[in-house]
Amino acid sequence: MELRTLRYFVAVAEELHFGRAAARLHMTQPPLSRAIRQLETDLGAVLLRRSPAGVTLTPAGTALYEESRTLLEQADRARARVAGAAGEQALTIGTLVDSVQLAGTRLAAAFRERHPAARVRIREADFTDPTCGLRAGLVDVALTRAPFDDNGITTRVLRADPVGVVLRADDPLAARDALRLDDLAGRRWFRLPDGTDPVWHAYWTATDPGGPWRDGPVVRTMQECLQGVLWNGTLGLAPVDHALTDGVTVVPLVDMPPSRLVLAWNTADTSPLIRSFVALAGALF
Repeated sequence: MELRTLRYFVAVAEELHFGRAAARLHMTQPPLSRAIRQLETDLGAVLLRRSPAGVTLTPAGTALYEESRTLLEQADRARARVAGAAGEQALTIGTLVDSVQLAGTRLAAAFRERHPAARVRIREADFTDPTCGLRAGLVDVALTRAPFDDNGITTRVLRADPVGVVLRADDPLAARDALRLDDLAGRRWFRLPDGTDPVWHAYWTATDPGGPWRDGPVVRTMQECLQGVLWNGTLGLAPVDHALTDGVTVVPLVDMPPSRLVLAWNTADTSPLIRSFVALAGALF
């Protein structure tokens, strides 16, 4: 099995409910379907259950998804170690949801101008890891959102964004100019997967770290959150200026602390390339 094919499968497994995988991978649907079917042939197992109601993972598909995520992380880690051993000037930037878009094109242009020979790689993470692979050694620097457990990690705040509750457009509270958390009592909220950083989980579910979790569906991506709001009326939080799906809206929460867009890097890492990136980002913001 090729790593590229496994990356396709992981993307499909994570996004099949929203039809975004093919577009994100720059691959049209027919070749993507052929790649998955070839993978099923190679493994001798059906990975996706196809029906008029939609597509879901089979038990074999779930097992491959879990193993593939681990394998791809190991491959990324090996690539980073080889690049470091070879003395190649490279920087891997971890991003979360909209963080790389918020940085804008000016940061990319400024970094290319200062380091024209550097190879830059972007790694997008989901909600399970607010460090975007930093703790696992998969990235050199993360463009993410605080708060999270920053033990051993240095952060630099780039901006702070007000946060609101994401509601379906026809929700009775959607017409309000602002809300308080008490206004949402008794409503069903999203929660993040088991093992998620407790500080991060508590902030985005408006609970206390270490306290009881809210009762609600588990989400890994922003799209899962938005679609859950649209289809089921479940509540989630987002920066008020975050791009939303049609049919949902965000109402500011006046008693919710702002979400800080930050740069994060391992405190023990003294790479000049990281320091340069941090300095450029700080100057542009």
